[in-house]
Amino acid sequence: MVGRLLDGRYQVRARIARGGMATVYLATDLRLERRVAVKIMHAHLADDASFRDRFIQEARSAARLAHPNVVNVFDQGQDAGLAYLVMEYLQGITLRDLLGEYGRLTPDQTMDILEAVLAGLVAAHKAGIIHRDLKPENVLLADDGRIKIGDFGLARAATSHTASGQALLGTIAYLSPELVTRGIADTRSDIYAVGIMMYEMLVGEQPFRGEQPVQIAYQHANDSVPAPGLKNPEVPAALDDLTLWATARDPEQRPRDARAMLDQLFETQQLIRDGRSGTGPQATTVLPAAAATTRLTPVQSRPVRDRPRTAAVPVGAPTRLAMAAARAKRRGAWTFVAVLVAGLLAAGTGWWFGVGPGGTPHAAASAPVVALAGDTERAVPVPAVRGTGAPAATRLLHTAGFRLGPTLHVVSVRPAGTVVRVADTDGTALPGTASVPARTVLRLVVSTGPATG
Repeated sequence: MVGRLLDGRYQVRARIARGGMATVYLATDLRLERRVAVKIMHAHLADDASFRDRFIQEARSAARLAHPNVVNVFDQGQDAGLAYLVMEYLQGITLRDLLGEYGRLTPDQTMDILEAVLAGLVAAHKAGIIHRDLKPENVLLADDGRIKIGDFGLARAATSHTASGQALLGTIAYLSPELVTRGIADTRSDIYAVGIMMYEMLVGEQPFRGEQPVQIAYQHANDSVPAPGLKNPEVPAALDDLTLWATARDPEQRPRDARAMLDQLFETQQLIRDGRSGTGPQATTVLPAAAATTRLTPVQSRPVRDRPRTAAVPVGAPTRLAMAAARAKRRGAWTFVAVLVAGLLAAGTGWWFGVGPGGTPHAAASAPVVALAGDTERAVPVPAVRGTGAPAATRLLHTAGFRLGPTLHVVSVRPAGTVVRVADTDGTALPGTASVPARTVLRLVVSTGPATG
C-alpha cells in the first residue's frame, strides 16, 4: 500500500498503525499539500456490507464534531474497492504509549488528560453521539500539547439502544456492565470507559485482568471496580470518589453524561487544591504533645483522608461528591473575599511605588517587582491562580515576585478570560504545587472559551 496514490490525490507514505477494522497510513494530500492520516479498511472486510456501513458511519459521526479535542475527519471515499477515511494527522503518541513508558501517571497529569478527553466527549454527547470504544489507544497526545479523541468507528446515535447480536463491539477491558450483559449502550457507557482509563492512569494497570476475554467480561458484569488508592496511596480521596462514581455497575449511579462528569472534575480539582493549600477541611493534622517540631514537606502535608479505603463501590458516592462540592462552594465565598482584599492591597502598593508618590520617575515602565540581591536564587511557590480571571492572576503573580511573558490563549471549556494553567517560557505547564526561583518569567494560559460551530 505504501507508495500508492488513492483517488488521484492522497499519496501513501508510511504505515502508522493497524487495528481490527483498518490500517492507518501517513499520506500527503497533493491537492492541499499537507500531511494527513488515511485509514483504509482491511480488504477482507470491504465486501461485508455491515462493516463497510460502519466504516462510513465513522466518517459521518466524526464529521459532525468540530472540537479541538476531537480528531478532524476531512474526507471519505473508495478507490479500487478500498474504503478509506482521510483524517487530521497528529504527530505524537497515544495514551497507551505514555502508560507503557511511565507505568502510571501523577494525579495532576491524570486530571489534565481527563479534562481534555471529557471536553471532547462533551461535544460528542451534545451532538447525540456515543463513542463506544474509548480506550488509551484512541486518546492521541500530540507533540504540541494537544489531546484529542480519535476512532469513532463504533459510534452510534445516543438514542440508540441496540447492539450487534453477533459479537460485542469495543475493547473488552473498557466495556460497561450493561454492554456485556445486555448489549445496550448510552452516554453512561462512555463514562464507564473513561472511569476505567482513569483507574489505569492512576494505578498503571487495568482493574480487571484474566487469561481469556470472557473472564474479564464476567468481572465487569459482576464485580465492582476498586478504588485506585488501594493500589496507589498517592491518589487523593476525591479522585477515588470520582473513579468509583464513573465506574458504578448500575448506570443510574454514574454521571449522566460527559458534561456532568466534567463539572464534577472541576469541583474535584478545587477540592484537591484547597487541601494542598491548607484551606480544605482535611488540612489540620494533630501531632502528639511530645513530638518534636517538624517542617512538613509537600509530600508529608497531603490531605488526611476522611474515610477508609474500601474495595466496593459505595452506593452514596455521588452524594458524597455533592457534599464535598457544597463544602467547597461555602469556602469559596471567604476565599473570594480574601483574594479581593489581597488584590486591592497589591494594586494599592503597586500604585504607590509605581506611578504614585512612593515611585521614582519612569517607574511605570519598569518591572512591577524589584528583586533584592540573591532573590533570583530563592524558590518561591507559584500562587494557585487556575480558574481565576487573568487580571487577578497577573496581580497575584507579580506580588509573589514573578515576571510575566506573553499570554497564551487556548480553546477551553472554561469561560473566556479564565486562567487554564501557568506555564514556563516554553509553554510547558507547571505542576499545581511548583516552586521556582523568584523573578522567573512565567506565562499565563488563558481560555478563549469553548469552541463554536
